[in-house]
Amino acid sequence: MYAIGGVRPVSAADTRLTPPIWHHGAMRVLVAEDHRALSAAIGAGLRREGMAVDVVLDGSKALEYLGVTRYDVVVLDRDLPRVHGDEVCRQIVASGSGSRVLMLTAASTVQERVDGLGLGADDYLPKPFDFAELVARIRALGRRSAPALPPTLERGDLVLDPSRRVALRSGRRLDLSAKEFAVLECLLASAGRVVSAEELLERAWDEAADPFTTAVKSTVRRLRAKLGEPPVIDTVREGGYRIGEP
Repeated sequence: MYAIGGVRPVSAADTRLTPPIWHHGAMRVLVAEDHRALSAAIGAGLRREGMAVDVVLDGSKALEYLGVTRYDVVVLDRDLPRVHGDEVCRQIVASGSGSRVLMLTAASTVQERVDGLGLGADDYLPKPFDFAELVARIRALGRRSAPALPPTLERGDLVLDPSRRVALRSGRRLDLSAKEFAVLECLLASAGRVVSAEELLERAWDEAADPFTTAVKSTVRRLRAKLGEPPVIDTVREGGYRIGEP
């Protein structure tokens, strides 16, 4: 166990201490934290947990991102420059976007936690904090931001267990990358609905992804190869992808 934000930087080994608990296709998270080293460490650690993460350093930029992207969870430092974190929180709540807010602060008194929650934040975590606890709290909030899904997603002989990040086909365990797992989870969670490449890009990649990239197409191609025969993923012309009938 260790603390982040007050003891030492996050390492790759640290952020793998706890297996990720997935709730649907890759969770989209906005980290708004003005401490560059800390925000970078949180972003890198959450990406290793399979989340799509955008990072901003001030409240004005946070509101700009929130205006164009729907996030499952916003990790929000309360003491942001330009636009204070309190005001960012108020605007998130007023927007009705459904984004859950996990507020961070160096202050740890009970009254300040009460004040933060009173602004509409869904959870509150004082610095320094344990990275595993941060991940667990984000996962818990993410589950609240999305419709509940069954513990395992199944379609024919294909079974995906988000909590353990295990995917099986006819009892055979599939060796999937984080992006392949996220794409498959999005498709299974859609229950046969066509999912566009744009939606997959938004759910499984962060804002650094080029909207004209072939990343989704390439990932689906690799995923199909790993899933084997008979084919499971259908391509819908000018529509996107879906899991076919079992």
